[in-house]
Amino acid sequence: MGQEKDGLTVKKSEDFSEWYTQLMIKAELADIRYNVKGLPVYMHWSTKSMKKMYRIMENILENEGHEPILFPAMIPEQNFKLESEHVKGFIPEVFWVTEHGNNEKLEEKLALRPTSETAFYQMYALWIRSYRDLPFKRYQSGTVWRYETKATRPFFRTREVHWIETHNAFANEKDADNQVIKDMKTTEEFLVNKLAIPFIFFQRPQWDKFSGAVNSFAADALMPSGKVLQLPSTHFLGQKFSKAFNVKFMDKDKKEKYVYITCYGPAISRIYGALIALHGDDKGLILPFDIAPYHIVVVPILFDKTKTKVLKKADEILRRLNDYDIFMDKREEYTPGYKFNEWEMKGVPIRIEVGPNDLENKTFTIFRRDINKKYAIKEKDLEKEILKIKKEFTSNLIKKTEVEFKNNIKEAKNFEEMRNIIENEKIARVCFCSLDKEGENCATKIEKELGAFVRGKKVGKIEKPFRNCVICNKKSKEVVYVAKSY
Repeated sequence: MGQEKDGLTVKKSEDFSEWYTQLMIKAELADIRYNVKGLPVYMHWSTKSMKKMYRIMENILENEGHEPILFPAMIPEQNFKLESEHVKGFIPEVFWVTEHGNNEKLEEKLALRPTSETAFYQMYALWIRSYRDLPFKRYQSGTVWRYETKATRPFFRTREVHWIETHNAFANEKDADNQVIKDMKTTEEFLVNKLAIPFIFFQRPQWDKFSGAVNSFAADALMPSGKVLQLPSTHFLGQKFSKAFNVKFMDKDKKEKYVYITCYGPAISRIYGALIALHGDDKGLILPFDIAPYHIVVVPILFDKTKTKVLKKADEILRRLNDYDIFMDKREEYTPGYKFNEWEMKGVPIRIEVGPNDLENKTFTIFRRDINKKYAIKEKDLEKEILKIKKEFTSNLIKKTEVEFKNNIKEAKNFEEMRNIIENEKIARVCFCSLDKEGENCATKIEKELGAFVRGKKVGKIEKPFRNCVICNKKSKEVVYVAKSY
């Protein structure tokens, strides 16, 4: 009948990097053998989930008043030069298109977009005319390209990022500030409620903000490696770009004014990397219910004498549960054990087994990937039980990951305590002199000596300093969080 499916050969807790690499290959998530460095091929199993993630986020954004739009992938060099801080920050990461055809030079270099502010706002200057046009909220789903100089890893850090970006224009600063707050709530709805990924939203230090932003805010999630991964970020751009690109509107008072702009960027491929790293175990993936390629896999246990009856009952299950993404694995060249291991490796939330004994007892055997338990149910209770699991599945993941996340944030009173926390793969909560430029030297010392970074201060909760700066011993203005990062 064939051998059992090879599982992961390392424990996640003992060698996360090797565990992650094996999972990429054995669960058919990504292949790094494409012959351009830093550009992996995302395979069918991960792509199915990411397509679902796109649809969920796009629905959230459109329900909040964003309209979809598609911009060209290439941006003229002259666009970058209009906002000096932005160009300084992004030029080192840009892939340039300089030729066409038979080595013929283009009249102007074109950038493969590393982000789209300089594309969107050129057109916003043409489209926005009156206060009646505001707020003007648009988003696009696509890819951006950045020449990452750090080590690349599928999903976490690559040179092509699959993402969504929103660009919004408002008549006043208050409305723009409110959009930034909405972006944070959108992030919680998506990451926590749908994907069970806990995070902290930080206001980034001034030396680490998005190039061209007034203020930047980013969601950081802690990976099992002890490094944080930046997930969606939202930026208050103020009027910097509107003045650079001349994005104006005629207000009710008949005066021409510059708009206030915000942007927001959920990187779908990076978020997928975070959820497989957080939820996966030594068997493989555990996928949140809503984004699993299949919610349910049905495995008929086939023997020659009862094969026809078992397959008929399995077909009945498919008909009864056709509101779910469901698949029947009736391959006869593999043992049931091989199939069980394969679908557990791929993180399918529910497995339903049906064999001769189930026919005789009028039962089905259920396996749940969230709690890794198998049990029998009566045939008549099938729909009720599946609905129950659907409601519980992602909630169970949320409870588990939130407890782990909170337990991995530790307070440090001095530099040595901070060093110990970082070396033990956790986030350090410390008092810090300033998130303005005056604090950059202290942050640099942390980076050089610990290989860690000041991630910023927590948004939404004022945390009062409880001692002097952990580095310079001057009076602290902020409570900040320090961690290694991807």
